[in-house]
Amino acid sequence: MTVRVVLVDDQTLVRVGLRTLFAAEPDIEVVGEAGDGGEALAVIARTHPDVALCDVRMPAPDGLEVLRRITADPALRDV
Repeated sequence: MTVRVVLVDDQTLVRVGLRTLFAAEPDIEVVGEAGDGGEALAVIARTHPDVALCDVRMPAPDGLEVLRRITADPALRDV
C-alpha cells in the first residue's frame, strides 16, 4: 500500500529535501505541496492524502490551525 503525502512548509528548500527523501521510498508518494496554510488546505482538500506533513510555524493560517481545520472537517478528518 502506498502512503499518499502532502508536504506543507513555507521554506521551499525543506519541501524539496523531503520530496527527494520520499522519492527514494517505493511506498511513499508525494501528491502535493504547499507553502502556506491557505494553500495547504486547498491542496489537502483536492488530493485527500493519507498524511499531511505540516510545519507548525508558517504564514497564516499556521500549521496548528491547518490541523485544527482538517480535524473539524468531516471530509478531511481521516488525513
